[in-house]
Amino acid sequence: MYISDTHLKSFLADAGLVSQKDFDAAEAEAKSTGQTVGDVLTSKNAIGQDELRRTYAYILGIPFVSLMGTNIKYETLSLIPEPVARRNNIIAYNHRGSELEVAMLDTDDLAAIDFIKKKTRLKVLPRLTDADSIKSALKEYQQGLKDNLGDVIQRETEALKQVVAPNEQEDLKEMAEGVPAVRIVDTLLRHASAQGASDIHIEPLENTLLIRYRIDGILHDAMELPKHAAPAITARVKVLANMKLDEKRLPQDGRFGAEAGGERISFRVSVLPTYFGEKIVMRLLRDNISGFTLESIGFHGIGLERMHEAMRKTTGMILTTGPTGAGKSTTLYTLLDIVNTPDVNISTIEDPIEYQMPRVNQTQVRPDIGFTFANGLRSLVRQDPDIVMVGEIRDKETAGLAINAALTGHLVLSTLHTNSAAGAIARLLDMGIEPFLLVSTVRVIIGQRLVRRLTADREQYELSKDEQSQLEQVVDAGSVLKSLKEEKVVDPAATWKTVPFYKAHENGQSASGYAGRVGIYEMLPVTQTIKELIMANATGDQLEAQARKEGMLTMSEDGIFKAAQGVSTIEEVIRVITE
Repeated sequence: MYISDTHLKSFLADAGLVSQKDFDAAEAEAKSTGQTVGDVLTSKNAIGQDELRRTYAYILGIPFVSLMGTNIKYETLSLIPEPVARRNNIIAYNHRGSELEVAMLDTDDLAAIDFIKKKTRLKVLPRLTDADSIKSALKEYQQGLKDNLGDVIQRETEALKQVVAPNEQEDLKEMAEGVPAVRIVDTLLRHASAQGASDIHIEPLENTLLIRYRIDGILHDAMELPKHAAPAITARVKVLANMKLDEKRLPQDGRFGAEAGGERISFRVSVLPTYFGEKIVMRLLRDNISGFTLESIGFHGIGLERMHEAMRKTTGMILTTGPTGAGKSTTLYTLLDIVNTPDVNISTIEDPIEYQMPRVNQTQVRPDIGFTFANGLRSLVRQDPDIVMVGEIRDKETAGLAINAALTGHLVLSTLHTNSAAGAIARLLDMGIEPFLLVSTVRVIIGQRLVRRLTADREQYELSKDEQSQLEQVVDAGSVLKSLKEEKVVDPAATWKTVPFYKAHENGQSASGYAGRVGIYEMLPVTQTIKELIMANATGDQLEAQARKEGMLTMSEDGIFKAAQGVSTIEEVIRVITE
């Protein structure tokens, strides 16, 4: 929103909102720093952000609206998908005929306005609003979707009760394509996506059908449906995932794509026969993973430097380790996104392909027809790749081929299921890989887990003496404090007594006080001393001890580091590393 300094100065002076002295000082600073006068005034607390926005609205002749206490119809609110609304700070609040009034923090965001015009085919009328109004309206998405979900579920399950008679064999395909089943499943998918779920569990119990969502790594009960809804929902999911409708005795796997909340999502589906019926688990995979950086997923300090150093190499192997759900795939795709430049050829062999990436040749393994990781990797190296990503090293043959690819001029990225970075060496040796091949190829090994992020309205506290003692039993407190000082997170003279920590505030932005997850990592570089230990058949503990001497923080120590930053909590870190 461009407003000349003269206009702004005149209005603020006439209204008595900012003194002449404060405005002149802000104007001088704005010229020297390249900021706007408005930004300088708000940073100096000479005027509030929302008050300044009201002033802009008045000068520009744009109506200003406050949405606080306003009940927006869900049909109107949902005209703008929640991710778009949240990303662009824009809310649809009034729909009349062919006109749609939208409240915005920046009415110059022409790209967002144009997107909404194309999506809704309505005339968009921008209105300025304040940050509190946007925050309040964004909360209504969850409530509105929940209310809408309840109405749909209740109505459609009642309809199913009328058409599905007990002990009567219905045509499964007709049931799957019926309006009730389509609406229930579609609403479930949209609701799970809006809640930020990573997995949907549909579990048949004796008398009900339990729906659970995994959000930030923890399962939550979402709802219970009548048992008679199970056949239609199961049939609908099978049709979407291209599975056999009449097969109820054997497990099946499939996948499908859908759009939810304005973004494209892939659903990876597993159906498993249980005592009370077929259990369904759907993993939600957001198709667009570009834009991640190593910093944004939790790398920092010496670990970040070591990662960038390894990524600059054109040969060798980078391994990431951890249990299922530890974020290994996200780390690999982030690394691929960084090295994905026009001058390299990247090929992957995966099971399954979790995210689709432009300019990357991705291949899905098919063990049922004999196309395994090993067979696929043999073919990949004949495709003239510069960088190869192997979804997982599961056996000696795949490990040997990956090592050979790293030896013959390729940068290889892969994962292993081990509990720590040092444990990866023992795992590869156990597979039969010779020590001299490991020290010749492996550049760096990452051990990782995911911890939940705190929301912004966290509560600050300081450790008591007992808590300090307990902390020292969990981690090497001296190493963590040293890293905090080196990265200038805390004052150079800080002690554990003065370092602030944070707790979740459960009455804040989310029910749990957490929103989203971030990685905690340990980075084990295969240095000369580590190579010598590997050749001497050292244990994993000995490798880890040497890496720590060379500056490595363990996962638990990195977790405490992030707790001191206010990213997560000590309790959350301990919960994750002791699972």
